Amino acid sequence: MANKTVIRQVNEHVGETVVIGSWLNNKRSSGKIQFLQLRDGTGYIQAVVVKSEVSEETWDAAKSLTQESSLYVTGVIREEPRSQSGYEMTVTEIKVIHLTENYPITPKEHGVDFLMDHRHLWLRSSKQRAIMVIRAEIIRAIQQFFDQNHFTLVDPPILTPTSAEGTTNLFHTKYFDEDAYLTQSGQLYMEAAAMALGKVYSFGPTFRAEKSKTRRHLIEFWMIEPEMAFTEHEESLVVQEQFITHVVQSVLKNCRTELETIGRDISKLESIQAPFPRITYDEAIEFLHGKGFDLPWGEDFGAPHETAIAEQYDKPVFITHYPAGIKAFYMKPDPNRPEVVLCADMIAPEGYGEIIGGSQRIDDPELMEARFQEHELSPEAYQWYLDLRKYGSVPHSGFGLGLERTVAWICGLDHVRETIPFPRMLYRLYP
Repeated sequence: MANKTVIRQVNEHVGETVVIGSWLNNKRSSGKIQFLQLRDGTGYIQAVVVKSEVSEETWDAAKSLTQESSLYVTGVIREEPRSQSGYEMTVTEIKVIHLTENYPITPKEHGVDFLMDHRHLWLRSSKQRAIMVIRAEIIRAIQQFFDQNHFTLVDPPILTPTSAEGTTNLFHTKYFDEDAYLTQSGQLYMEAAAMALGKVYSFGPTFRAEKSKTRRHLIEFWMIEPEMAFTEHEESLVVQEQFITHVVQSVLKNCRTELETIGRDISKLESIQAPFPRITYDEAIEFLHGKGFDLPWGEDFGAPHETAIAEQYDKPVFITHYPAGIKAFYMKPDPNRPEVVLCADMIAPEGYGEIIGGSQRIDDPELMEARFQEHELSPEAYQWYLDLRKYGSVPHSGFGLGLERTVAWICGLDHVRETIPFPRMLYRLYP
């Protein structure tokens, strides 16, 4: 009996007869030969059915196959340099599992709304599959980096009693008789974890109730949030650039085929190596004024501003030392210039905007209490957070990486909706 295998591993079975469970991606025929383009989730392979070499039953089964029909195909694996995978299968038998009728996503062009309504099927396309494989590799590389650098994975809660950043863009729910919110960040809890474990990171879903429809925003997305005790701002920047370098180089090493499938310009990723350039907020403002942007000091940057800055570099750039008034309450002021904070946003090249935001955190208990009063935060709700400064406070820093924006940049996608299997956007909760 032939061994069962998957398309990704056919290189281990050259000259052998194997069985592959698959779906029909496409089909063409040339007289007495049928060419079946098969996929099984791990890759693609062409299976050749020669009428004179198979039973009438197998020939008819091949003829009956429609797009996305499922089947077990048995055949001999052989090398084929002209094939994208380098291999082909010569078919000896076909067992149809299910014949599909009227598959809605055909090789013709479809509108984005139609494809999003059929996202559960659109995922089967070669480009969407490649994006999901790259996403999985990015996740693997993220975990590998932190594991190798002795960070401990900690899971913060998804239901929280307060906001992490003092904003109102929260999803409200009831926690029995109390008010609760879906988390917008696990950072505050990660600070507590860092005081127990030294270097930690979280990897989980976050939610923002921002009514935004830009190509960079999702309502539900995944965040990676490291926090490091005894770590100053400059040390954190070094970790961040080493981290991004590791992730990009891992994708280049392990997903070359998928990057080619989606048409990514790989040369733009090959230049991503630490160290990354750094400019201050002041320098960025001066640069933008020179480019004709009328942006006063103290205003935050929007997408056009970030893009204009990023265009000057072929790798991510840090913008550091933002005004305290436009950043979160917990960011530590620069001791030499208290009106700015020890923070940085990492801006991806090619117009993909901010992918990391980070800072050194306030470790002085009196200053943190003053910040609470300035931002009108409830001392009762945040007492546990104040305790972190009260009992053995230390310098500490951290950052957050948005997974979907990072996937969009590495894949060169126009919109973040293709970076996650089932995107949640302002007017989309289906499928």
